[in-house]
Amino acid sequence: MNDDTGKKMSREERMAAKLRENLRRRKAQSREMKAESGENGVSKDAPEG
Repeated sequence: MNDDTGKKMSREERMAAKLRENLRRRKAQSREMKAESGENGVSKDAPEG
C-alpha cells in the first residue's frame, strides 16, 4: 500500500482490511496445524505418555 492509498482509506476500511488479513492468517495457521496433526496421527494438544 502506498501513501496515497493509506490517506484515502477511512479508519473503518483500514480496520476491515486488517481484520480480513488476520482472518486469512489464522485460517492458514489452523489448516497447517490440522495437516501436521494428521501426518503423524496425534493431535498436538494430546498428552504424551
